[in-house]
Amino acid sequence: MNGLPCSPGVDFKKVSLMQALDLAVTIEEEARDRYLELADALSIAHTPEASEFFRKMARMEEKHRVALLTKRRASFGDRPSTVGRLQIFDVEAPDYDTVRAFMTVRQALDVALQSERKAHAFFKAALAETSDPEARFLFAELVAEESDHEAYVQAEIARQATDPWGDPPGDPAAYSDEPVPQ
Repeated sequence: MNGLPCSPGVDFKKVSLMQALDLAVTIEEEARDRYLELADALSIAHTPEASEFFRKMARMEEKHRVALLTKRRASFGDRPSTVGRLQIFDVEAPDYDTVRAFMTVRQALDVALQSERKAHAFFKAALAETSDPEARFLFAELVAEESDHEAYVQAEIARQATDPWGDPPGDPAAYSDEPVPQ
C-alpha cells in the first residue's frame, strides 16, 4: 500500500510518466463523471443553478482530461492505459454525501472547492513520493493546475457573495418547504 489512500495499487516510488498521465486522465474522468451525476440529480430536484454550476465544473474537468490525454497520446500513442478506475477513488470527484436535494449555488461552490483541494493535496503527495523526473514534472504541473482551479472556485465564491441575485443570507434549510401532509 502506498501513502495515498485514494489510489490503491499505485506505487508512486516507481510510477513512470505514462502511468502518471494515465492516473491523471482517469482522475479527471472520474471527476467529470461525478459532476455530471450530481448535476443530473440536482436537475431532478429542481435546483437548476447548482446543477448548471456542476455542469460547468464537468466541462472544466473534461477540458483538462482531453489536454492530458492529448499529451499522453503524443508521447505514448495508443498503448493501453496502465491505470483503471479501480486504482483511484474520489481523488478529485466530489463526495456523494456533500450534495443535498435543494443545494444553493454557494453550497455547490463549497463542494467544488473541497474537491479541488483534495486533488491538490493528492498531487502534492504524489509529487513527494515520485522519483521519476518526468512524472515529478507532470505532478508539479498538476499541483499548479489544481491551485488554479481552486483559485477559480474561490473567485466564483467571492463573486457570488457580491451578487444581489445570489443565494439568500442565512441557513438555506430555512428556505426549504416542509413536506405537505397527504
